[in-house]
Amino acid sequence: MTERGRGALLLAGGFLACVAVAAAAPLVGHRAIDVGRALAEWGDPRSADAFIFFRLRLPRVLCALLVGGGLSLAGLGLQALTRNGLASEYTLGVASGGAFGAVVTLRLGWTAVFLGLPATALGALAGAGLVAVLVLGWAGRGRFDAGSLLLAGVTIGMIASAGILFVQYLADATQSHLMVRWLMGGLDVVGYGGLLGILPFLLAGGLLVGLHAAELNQLLQGDELAEARGVAVTRVRGAVLAGVALLTGAAVSVAGPIGFVGLIVPHTVRLAAGLDHRRTVPLVVLWGGVFLALCDTAARSVWAAEVPVGVLTALIGGPFFLWVLGSRRRQVRVL
Repeated sequence: MTERGRGALLLAGGFLACVAVAAAAPLVGHRAIDVGRALAEWGDPRSADAFIFFRLRLPRVLCALLVGGGLSLAGLGLQALTRNGLASEYTLGVASGGAFGAVVTLRLGWTAVFLGLPATALGALAGAGLVAVLVLGWAGRGRFDAGSLLLAGVTIGMIASAGILFVQYLADATQSHLMVRWLMGGLDVVGYGGLLGILPFLLAGGLLVGLHAAELNQLLQGDELAEARGVAVTRVRGAVLAGVALLTGAAVSVAGPIGFVGLIVPHTVRLAAGLDHRRTVPLVVLWGGVFLALCDTAARSVWAAEVPVGVLTALIGGPFFLWVLGSRRRQVRVL
């Protein structure tokens, strides 16, 4: 089967998988529910089945689909810009900036809600936005260098991590516990308000990356060749970097720093469907959402006590990263 044929098959399969996960995952959990009763009593505040299905599990699954798709697309965009398959959505330091903003709001005890987003999510979004502006400003100085961009992102991320440790040192026991739990990453406190709050940012970031899919194909061949073919390299790179920052910031604001999604899914999709971003962009969005939703369902139902989904993705992503690194080293030896 050709890459185009596999891409079409994966696209249809990804759409069906999203629908299946959205319908089935809310039924999975330690407490069995009667879905017929939940649907019949959806407006009854006294119905336990309706409350669990519509207020606890369904928004959580929908958030996993959105966050997983956003993180996967952010990872794909950054890997294309840097031409580095080991880059992920957290390489720019945006996630660390978001985490710093979140722990600051926890330390200050802010509880306000705006546009459906709690203070922690707003702080994370503000911190991620600040780091994104710094990184984008750095990328816009002089000629673009992928290595310098990655080093700048890592450095800013380390500074933000130091700030997180300092804030934790100043926090009391209760605040420190909340910070540690948030930093593990999770979807257990997300409601419909949070979904609607991040949706505009995810849509804007997705459009900025997706509308430049054809140009990303040209950038894979190098800046000089892309410019010779009429690609406005600086404009495209700035737009995609902004999209990556929006996607990552929105995801971190409601779910915390869930790692490795933007590494695992793009690599797997490229192996199956090829390098053409016009095919891989929709595929990583669909399958990234499915991947995170399945991970979250397992994290809250397999073990007696719920495990933060960020822990589970790290357990999967760590060995995957080592496998990718080993594959690259073997390719270098062959060459």
